[in-house]
Amino acid sequence: MSQLTLTARLNPSAADARRGIVRVHPEVLTALGLREWDAISLTGARVTAAVVGATAPDAATGAILLDDISFSNAGVRENAQVVIGPVVVQAAARVVVSGSALASHGVDPTTLRRALLGKVLSVGDTVSLLPRDLGPELTAGDAVRALAVSVGITWTNELLTVTSTEPGAPVSVQPNTAVMWTAGAVGGNPGAVSAGVGAVSAGSSAVNAGVSAVNAGVSAVNVEQSAVSAGESAVSAARPARSVAELVGVDAQVAKLTEWLRITLDEPEVLRTLGAIPRLGVLLTGPAGVGKATVVRAVVAERPMTVVDGPTVGALEANARLRAVTDAIVGLRPGGGVLLITDIDALLPAEPEPVSTLILDALRTALDPADGGGGTGGGTIALIATSAEPAAIDIRLRDPQLCDRELSIGLPDAATRAKLLAAILTGVPTDGALDLSAIASRTPGFVAGDLAALTREAALRAAARVTADASSSAPALTDADLAGALGVIRPVSRGESPEVSLGSITLDDVGDMTETKQALTEAVLWPLEHPDTFTRLGVQPPRGVLLFGPPGCGKTFVVRALAASGRLSVHTVKGAELMDKWVGSSERAVRDLFSRARESAPSLIFLDEIDALAPRRGQSSDSGVSDRVVAALLTELDGVEPLTDVVVLGATNRPDLIDPALLRPGRLERLVFVPPPDAAARADILRTSGRNVPLADDIDLDHLATDLDGYSAADCSALLREAALSAMRRNIDAATVTADDIADARTRVRASLDAAQVENLRAYAERRLT
Repeated sequence: MSQLTLTARLNPSAADARRGIVRVHPEVLTALGLREWDAISLTGARVTAAVVGATAPDAATGAILLDDISFSNAGVRENAQVVIGPVVVQAAARVVVSGSALASHGVDPTTLRRALLGKVLSVGDTVSLLPRDLGPELTAGDAVRALAVSVGITWTNELLTVTSTEPGAPVSVQPNTAVMWTAGAVGGNPGAVSAGVGAVSAGSSAVNAGVSAVNAGVSAVNVEQSAVSAGESAVSAARPARSVAELVGVDAQVAKLTEWLRITLDEPEVLRTLGAIPRLGVLLTGPAGVGKATVVRAVVAERPMTVVDGPTVGALEANARLRAVTDAIVGLRPGGGVLLITDIDALLPAEPEPVSTLILDALRTALDPADGGGGTGGGTIALIATSAEPAAIDIRLRDPQLCDRELSIGLPDAATRAKLLAAILTGVPTDGALDLSAIASRTPGFVAGDLAALTREAALRAAARVTADASSSAPALTDADLAGALGVIRPVSRGESPEVSLGSITLDDVGDMTETKQALTEAVLWPLEHPDTFTRLGVQPPRGVLLFGPPGCGKTFVVRALAASGRLSVHTVKGAELMDKWVGSSERAVRDLFSRARESAPSLIFLDEIDALAPRRGQSSDSGVSDRVVAALLTELDGVEPLTDVVVLGATNRPDLIDPALLRPGRLERLVFVPPPDAAARADILRTSGRNVPLADDIDLDHLATDLDGYSAADCSALLREAALSAMRRNIDAATVTADDIADARTRVRASLDAAQVENLRAYAERRLT
């Protein structure tokens, strides 16, 4: 991996202070092949890692901006030399931290995980409680209130030390990471706040004093509100953080869940009269941050409820896991109530463990009214489990005696996102009327938690503007603050299904490719933007499109521009990512992909290198996995269940290898050839790629383009990138890229287009047309 040496300087931005964010010049990011908000390694007196952002374009190229915590973690002082480079960061399964007695006794593991969400950590690092972005189901007010009540007004000054991580550092804290205090610290004390709701505890632990989970320094059960003394069961009288009336975009799910709880818990005699058993087990699924637990808390209302945090309990040893679940069940008896298990896939994974059977048996017994101690229904316990990865749950949880019902909360559409933004910004001072519809249209794939993070980043920008200008009036949020935050926040929901990055480049900004852009507009954008026209003319829109052309000619780039033009939710699959060695897993992955696309409609499924995913059937030697994947794709594209407001787009440079059945009408019926760029197109590509590159005045891009015969679009972009690197080698503080730099870059970046392959693809396109 390439590395660069930069000069460490103090970051003056209050928005970045103590949040584990470092900033470098955009050209440095390009030179290292990194994107903003990727992880970066820092090597000073010690090696650490951090999240990297971009400085302003007019900042010094050879400087890296660090906050005081990053200086400490890297072991350097201001103006010292720091070696930086790309680093591979894994999602953390478990992170253990130590801190002051006030913090470790006051902050429960759920709030701790949300404070560290998105941060990159290494063993021995110092980290603050200031969140980088907000976690799922946690608004800015909730975060501040939770930490302020737990720790007091000094929570912003609390510093923690990372004592261990699993796997080895560096790691990134994710929504399903188990974050806990070191042994001896009683993290998760009932005095902590859960999801922004104040909790007053009369005891020193949320669970039985002898439970091994407490010995491990972790509360096994997250107690919402009720006072629990040592040795008592973890029973909560749940008080929802929000009322049902405040929820947005989940009316159908709320109505169904309310009905089920009312009949099962409040009117069980009706079920018995009809010969049915008053039993309720619900699996609530949806992307991370969509608001699953928030919906449950609002619907449960004043009924007793106990919450078991799946990632925290799932990280414990087997006996502690079982004890945590059984204690939660015992705590709801004899009166009954709701047992909510969040992220149950972390507690009951798809690959079952011996203790999983015991946990399932305990849950099955708890849901049995005969065992629940309630002939009158007073002891009935309802189980509600949430998960962002339903395919990763032990299949036995869907037993008819456990979770026999399933609800799903999908990604919000543009109208719902606008309502969510309005709800989040209620009471926030603004500079005139905000155009929330415009912001909502630019946030496909965002869920409630992502929008909360977006508004928080906008608030930080507004606060920085006000504090920097002493003459400014009272703080207020503007459209510019929200628009600027869009360049910073990346939805956590996209971790489930990688999506094409939505930049500012649209189809109108793509040089050349006139026929390609028109074909994609007709096949993809028109059906999604003008469905009434297709209905009026009595025709079905195209179901799918295949882009084919030589490597490096911009197929993926034009898809990114297409996604930005249509503000679509774009789900991507690269090559053979759906292939799995286990029988049935590949087909299930295809079904899940299309299911997510339907939930987030209007959406686009992008199958990159589709020749590796759907080769001709009968010619593989992989035990039939490829054939079954092709069959699953064919069924999803043109099967019994209609594919509404979802367009499938494939890309390949070997269309002759794709199974012919996939290319018939009704499937990938529209074939679009992406030709290699000619001289005029190369000039447009150079101008677009070099928009932010300070080129010397004597460089004529049109003349340069004529000399680049055989260069693809990727080659042209790589040429300018290599020229910028050449300028940096010449002088790290270089202000412009000269003609000599470009000449030097041409010796390293050669034309990659193969003339024979281009002609074969062009001939294939002509045969398809005839």
